[in-house]
Amino acid sequence: MASPATFDIARRARGFMPDDEGLALHQAGRVGATVGPLLEVGTYCGKSAVYLGEAAREGATVLFTVDHHRGSEENQPGWEHHDPAVVDPATGRIDTLLHFRRTIEEAGLEGVVIAIVGDSVTVAQHWRTPLGLLFLDGAHGHEPAHADYDAWSPFVALGGLLAIHDVFPDPADGGRPPYEVFCRVLQGGEFAELLPSRAGSLRVLQRVKHAS
Repeated sequence: MASPATFDIARRARGFMPDDEGLALHQAGRVGATVGPLLEVGTYCGKSAVYLGEAAREGATVLFTVDHHRGSEENQPGWEHHDPAVVDPATGRIDTLLHFRRTIEEAGLEGVVIAIVGDSVTVAQHWRTPLGLLFLDGAHGHEPAHADYDAWSPFVALGGLLAIHDVFPDPADGGRPPYEVFCRVLQGGEFAELLPSRAGSLRVLQRVKHAS
């Protein structure tokens, strides 16, 4: 079972996931780990990777995290979610990789969480492994959000899970692209929402048909 101290590390880590969503993600990860390895798109400083990494550890599998660690559009200077603490003073560019490494080390998950540093779609073009869970939490603009889904969703195994973060039906609560992707997934017929599975803006679906 997970140590409470592990979740305390996740709560303290920089990021944008409330604890109720993180715990729900952890539970989804435990289910997904019975099917295959886990993979998240969008790592930032490792908050969600602790919740999922602990699930992978409990399930005797691994979590792959894919991120270029240069920050999404909304993390850049002048945008709502910019954090000057993650800017590399030597280059003036966002670099969250060191913060991620420290989070995963503190959580004792270095043997479970495998970082892939690169562009999500480029990595997916060379990916072959079926996944027990895919967590989409990368850039939230229209083009990258849909591109991440297109690139990675075919790798979710039958019975595996697809989790999407920042799904806001009300535009006043947040950006639209993750919600648009969620609606698109439901309309596609390959995934069905798990109920009850919602926590805040987190939505979890299960693959019920093979990818077409």
